[in-house]
Amino acid sequence: MKTNLILWLAGMMCFIVLLISCTKDLDQFPSVETTSEQVYTSVEGYQSVLAKLYASFAVAGNGRGDDDPDMAGTTASWGYLRVYFNLQEIPTDEVIYTWAGGDNLVEIQFMNWGASDTWVNAMYYRIYYTIAICNEFLRNVTDEKLAAFAEADQVAIREFAAEARFLRALAYSHAMDLYGNVPFVTEQDVVGAFFPPRITRPELFRYLEGELSEIAELLPTGPQHAYGRVSREAAWALLAKNYLNAQIYTGEARYGDCLDYCQKIIDAGYVLQEDYKKLFNADNDQRTEEIIFAIQADVAHTSTWGATTYLVNGPIVGSMKAEDYGVLSGWNSFRTLREFVGIFNAADTRGDFWTDGQTLNIDDPSSSSQGYSIVKFTNLKDDGTFVTDEGMVSTDFPMIRLADVYLMYAESVVRGGGGDLQQALNLVNQIRHRAFGSDEGEISTAQLTLDFILDERGRELFWEATRRTDLIRFGRFTGDNYLWQWKGGVVDGRATDAKFNLYPIPVTDMAANPNLIQNTGY
Repeated sequence: MKTNLILWLAGMMCFIVLLISCTKDLDQFPSVETTSEQVYTSVEGYQSVLAKLYASFAVAGNGRGDDDPDMAGTTASWGYLRVYFNLQEIPTDEVIYTWAGGDNLVEIQFMNWGASDTWVNAMYYRIYYTIAICNEFLRNVTDEKLAAFAEADQVAIREFAAEARFLRALAYSHAMDLYGNVPFVTEQDVVGAFFPPRITRPELFRYLEGELSEIAELLPTGPQHAYGRVSREAAWALLAKNYLNAQIYTGEARYGDCLDYCQKIIDAGYVLQEDYKKLFNADNDQRTEEIIFAIQADVAHTSTWGATTYLVNGPIVGSMKAEDYGVLSGWNSFRTLREFVGIFNAADTRGDFWTDGQTLNIDDPSSSSQGYSIVKFTNLKDDGTFVTDEGMVSTDFPMIRLADVYLMYAESVVRGGGGDLQQALNLVNQIRHRAFGSDEGEISTAQLTLDFILDERGRELFWEATRRTDLIRFGRFTGDNYLWQWKGGVVDGRATDAKFNLYPIPVTDMAANPNLIQNTGY
């Protein structure tokens, strides 16, 4: 995988490497390098490729700990989820990062990145790697290709194709949110070197709206599907997320549509898990009542130094004992900021801050003793035991879960999208009852404001890669409407340029593709 989008697209069309990093419920094992003519000859072959599509969100390579990487270059070992977390969380009020060991995130932390930034480029090419392998898979699910299969096998492979389309839609949704106007390639494009056309953000939104609506009708419902694989409700939830942000993406509010799809998910029978912490431990693959779609991790199958390994080890700092979280040592990497600490009530169990030996104020971001740590993800099983491979973990990342759907419903009601205000209040209070363990945290209708919802999304969804998108939607990410320590690179924060609401198209792709136009200000 290279930094030239055109070259790697051509390469992916002609030859696909299937050294599969396995996912536990797809139950696949590493295979040897093979050609598409060989692999797309059985249901098992299609399933092995599908496993790779899922794994592309979790791991950076095909061997233990991201060895044998999918991509070339200095960022080869940085997997999708690790980079996505960094771009969605580190420039916000939820994270202060100690840059050590080569992972220099100063420009991301201080909202001062440019079109040559390593992390900006890494995310862009990770997204398009996933899109490329999804496209290659879909090119092999044609009527002509499937004619040789039995009818039952054709049904199974077409369902795999719907899953691949969802995974591509998820990657394109991230491209739309992070970069705006981007290159657009599908399985319908010719194989070979060409310049992908530019699709505008509103055009991509409309494409994803149609694609996800169609996919939802092809996917099974959650209870009928294996955990870790996408369901109809996952497609509905991604539609709801895009509708919630439609005013940012297209200039037109779509809160009523967000409400409709949230209601579909609510009516599907999901319920909140009783114990918040169990959503983020090594047995969270059992939380199917709330987790709608997860990026899987398993030390025996998807071993990586990114994904949730990063999220478990990274915030273990100072006097914290690594074994209390199911790993061997802390990385002293990230903590949180005083402004974020300030939105929690002392009785809110989600605010599990580590304060021993840590200061609340941060005068030096490079000091891991400054800033409270906060415990969210652990590698502990329900019984308190753990299994690790030199610190790698088995905790899944909940990309989509019910509590987010509840909060999207409530926000859409408050923003005037229709719906039922009393239901919105009840949904929020269910979340808060779990957090407080009693009705102490419940609020009234008068308290259900947009400011409250932004704070509640922070309290409930912190470190789940939603904060940047939320702050932009509320007009708090750039500018001076909301300042936090080290925003803009100064100790008490400062206003930042609105251009940082989007990341730039990497300079390498701008040079390679004459169809692209750089985002304003870069």
